[in-house]
Order: sequence, then C-alpha cells, then structure tokens
Amino acid sequence: MKDVASQAGVGLKTVSRVVNGEPGVTPETERRVQEAIEALGFRRNDSARVLRKGRTATVGLVLEDLADPFYGPLNRAVEEVARAHGALLINGSSAEDPDRERELALALCARRVDGLIVIPAGDDHRYLEPEMRAGVSTVFVDRPAGRIEADVVLSDSFGGARDGVAHLIAGGHRRIAFIGDQPRIHTVAERLRGYRAAMADAGLTVAESWISLGSTAPGRVAAAAGAMLTGREPVTAVFAGNNRVTVTVVRVLAAHDRPVALVGFDDFELADLLRPGVTVVAQDPAALGRVATDRLFQRLAGADLTPARIELPTRLIPRGSGELPPVG
Repeated sequence: MKDVASQAGVGLKTVSRVVNGEPGVTPETERRVQEAIEALGFRRNDSARVLRKGRTATVGLVLEDLADPFYGPLNRAVEEVARAHGALLINGSSAEDPDRERELALALCARRVDGLIVIPAGDDHRYLEPEMRAGVSTVFVDRPAGRIEADVVLSDSFGGARDGVAHLIAGGHRRIAFIGDQPRIHTVAERLRGYRAAMADAGLTVAESWISLGSTAPGRVAAAAGAMLTGREPVTAVFAGNNRVTVTVVRVLAAHDRPVALVGFDDFELADLLRPGVTVVAQDPAALGRVATDRLFQRLAGADLTPARIELPTRLIPRGSGELPPVG
C-alpha cells in the first residue's frame, strides 16, 4: 500500500478507501490509485483485513450431494445472495453421512467463516452450539436442526405429499405405493406422513407392502417397484418420494406391461418431455437457498431474531403420468 500511495501521490488512507470501496475520494484521485494498483500488481491482504475487522466475508454451505440436480439451483442461489453481500461461498458435500457433515461444518468454522448454511445429514447438532455462541450465524435448510434451536427454511413436504397422493385418489386409484429414501431423513418422514394422511382422508387402508423406504440406489428402488407391481393385487399408482426415486420408477414403468400412474416429489430435467410427461410435486430449491441466505445475512448484520421455522409451499404440476386411470 505504501508503494501504491507513493506512485499515485496520495496518502495511505486514500489507498485504503479506494481498495475497500469507501466514499470520500475524487474520481481523478481514484483513477490514479487504480492505475498504480494495476501497474504494481497490488492485491489486498485479506488475512490482515480479517485481523482488523474480525470478519472473513465468507460463508460455508454443507450440502448432501453436489451431484444431485436438486442442489444445483439451491447452491447457485446461495452463491448469488452471498456475492451481493460481498461474500465468498465455500461448499462441500456430506454424502448423507452425519460424521462427514460434522467434519465439514467444523472445518469451515475453523477457517473462520462468518456464517454457515447446513442441509443436515444427522439429527444431533449440539456440536455447533459453541461455534454459534462464538458468533458463527447458522441457518439450516430442507431439514431442521437436531437438538438445538436454530433457523430452518424448508418446503412443505407433508402438504406436498398429501396433495400428490390426493390427486391420484381423485383419479380413481385406491392401491397406491409409496417408495422413498431412508426413513431417518426428516423430509422422508414428512412425505410418508402426507401419504398416510391422504389415504386416511379418503378412508383407504394402507397395506404395509405398498410402502418401501431405503437407499435410492436404482437396484433397490427397481426391486421394490417390481414387487409392488406384481402379485394378486398390484398397485395401480406410485408416489415417488424424491427425484432419484422417480427416475428409476420411470425406467421400471417403461418396461411394464400395463399403464401405472406416477406422481413424483421434486421436479427433474426433461420430466415434461417424456411420454407421458411426469406429474410432480415441485419444490423451489432456488427459493430455499435465497430465503436461507437472506436470513443468514440478517443475522450477520446484527438483527435480533428468534429462531424461526420458515416453510415454503410446493405446487402440483400435472403432466400426464399422474392422470392415468387405474387398470387392474
């Protein structure tokens, strides 16, 4: 900075104002400083800035899986809001492993991120209490934190699933399967609850053989769907608990000898181009990311907020697969 000040013929404070975008510098002076910065290859020392201001202008994001299409728009939204606040985003995947989630979150805290956005893999987040008391603002997304009070932004999984299954029932279906992810996951439990509620609202009894929870691996899902679609009283419709399950069920139904209705939770790319198009209960992952990050920066700005549960609505998109009538 001394070299820049000397070359531009200004004081150190003026260079500091230009580098940090502060007011009080004339356009001509700013031009001279910028030319000196360019000529000398000056780069701001962010480590020194952290020591001086106590803020790193970085936020951390712990996702389940960056390869999952659901998290792409969410990640982008978080990044855009952070960028608008002059902050850098650092992210990583937990792979649905609670130990890896904890490791990632604490590693980000050790690097002194100002705040964290976490999509929980585990159900006990007391490990973050010391970090939150030390000033690391934290917001959870898609699933609530376990055993601590914290902000959470999520979709209405219960209501969305209930609406999707009610749509199948309104189309005449009575034997409806539910195929979902691991039962310990909050969203899975809520979507299963919505399925049961819709069936109960219609006075329908649920056979436990119509429900299958577990890994979203294609082999596991295909085997579950195959078992439900055969036998003396096969299901006439399937409600798929997330986009990965839906894609596998689409493949299974393509090879099936009779039409079976399908509604999936989560939209996915090309769902509208299949024949028939896939009826889905759509979330808005970008909105989840924006709302969560806005909440995080409110806290970073010093807002005195009580931990809140912010629930965003879903919407049913009929495209054809969920409107097929029951056969058999």
